[in-house]
Formats: sequence, structure tokens, C-alpha cells
Amino acid sequence: MINLHFKYHKLIDQLKIEIPFQPDLAIILGSGLGDFVNKINVLKSIPTSTLKNYPPSTIQGHEGKIHFAEYSNKKLLIFQGRIHFYEGYNISECILPSYIAYKLNCKKIILTNAAGGINPLLKPGDLMLIESVNGISIKKELTDLIGISSIEGKNNILNFPSESLNDVIKQAALNEKINLKEGVYWYTKGPSYETPAEIKMIKKFGGDAVGMSTVHEAIFAAYLGLETSSISCITNFAAGISGNKLNHEEVTETANKVKDKFERLIKKIISFI
Repeated sequence: MINLHFKYHKLIDQLKIEIPFQPDLAIILGSGLGDFVNKINVLKSIPTSTLKNYPPSTIQGHEGKIHFAEYSNKKLLIFQGRIHFYEGYNISECILPSYIAYKLNCKKIILTNAAGGINPLLKPGDLMLIESVNGISIKKELTDLIGISSIEGKNNILNFPSESLNDVIKQAALNEKINLKEGVYWYTKGPSYETPAEIKMIKKFGGDAVGMSTVHEAIFAAYLGLETSSISCITNFAAGISGNKLNHEEVTETANKVKDKFERLIKKIISFI
């Protein structure tokens, strides 16, 4: 078991000194979605490189900043960039944004990501509300981190996603006339993209989209008692679905094309919370 307080108490103390307010909502921005912060009123930005023990981001499209912002009279904690397991970090580092949100007394968190579409009804540019995830691939790491024999309890994966927060997101999409899809997000550790054979297997197990983030952060946030929901931006077809070779440039390019729709949805969600 890793003692998160011992590992991150200096980081948390530093943030508590610097934050301008207690946030109402935390948002983690995934690959290519970081431009959202340019459309709201940012009161304070903190480079994560200035925070004790905060892992540096090594992936294009992940800025490595924590923003404190306001929109629609709501106070926001925004992580521009995330920490991936495939970057070589351990699970206690990957869940750090969720832990920070909890320690700063956030009650709600929305995680976003870029994902590959598996379900033929999902096309690049679609937004998918995550209705379930494959937690089995990450439960052992989380169990070891939390230090209990099982995470099947009151505050756990069974509370992810938050039904009430998902309802808010659906209503926001209807209000903005956005065709929000729903589906199962399948987590893989990476760093390489999945093979066509692996995608066929994931499809048979019920996965609608696949990616390399979010699940551990979401499960841990739910375990801590935060209302937790996630949205995937479908940026490409998964391996074997189309004839195109997968690359990160396609991910960021598609995310840039859909960013206006994504920003409208997130803004409306914030106004409804």
C-alpha cells in the first residue's frame, strides 16, 4: 500500500496556499481537448512542473497545467493534460488528479479522453458518454494502492459513472442539439495501439471504444466519493476497423475538428450543475 498523504502532502499544501477558491467541479482534459481553457475565465494557472512530485507530461496535447477558472458562476479545477500508465508512471501517479480534486474538496469530476471507435455506430468526431468500463484490467493495481482486499464496497466502481451527473450531461447534449452517443470504454495499458485481433476480442466482450486512460482515475475518484462521469471524443477508428494506420497525429487532428462541439457541451454541463 502506498501512503498518498505521505507522498503528496507537500504538493497538496502548496496548492491549498495558491488556490483562489474551493472548486465546485474538476475536469480532466484529454488528448487534443486542452483548448477548452482558452474559452473560459482562468483566474490562476499553475504549471505542474512547479509542484512537488507531480509527474511531467511527455505526450503531445497534454500541456501539464492546473487551472482555476470560472464559468457560469461555477468554480472550476481544470487539469490540462493527464498522467498515463504507458508513460512509465505507477498507479499512484496516474490517479493524482483525482486525489487532488478530492483533497481540494471537489464533489464532482468529469474526465475526458480521446478514444478509438470499435462500435460501427461510432465515427471519428462523435462524443460518447461512458456508461461502463472494463475495470478488471486495473482493479489489482487500485486494490494494491488503496490497501484493502477489494474495491467492491460503498464507494467504488459501482458508483461510476454517477447516474445523476450522467443525466446532467445527457440533458446538456439535448439542449445543445448534440448527438451524444453512449457506450462502454475499454481500457488498455499501452503504450502501443491495439492489434486488429485484440480489437475483435474487445468488441466480442462488449467494448464500444478503446483508450489508454480514464478508468483508474474514474474508479479511484468514485471510491473517494466524488460524483464521477466521463466523455470520450472518438478521434479515430480502432485498428482493423478501417484501412488507416493509427497515429497520434490523427487523434489530435480529429480532436481539434470537434473541439467547438466539445466546448459547447462542457459549457452547458457546467451551467446545468
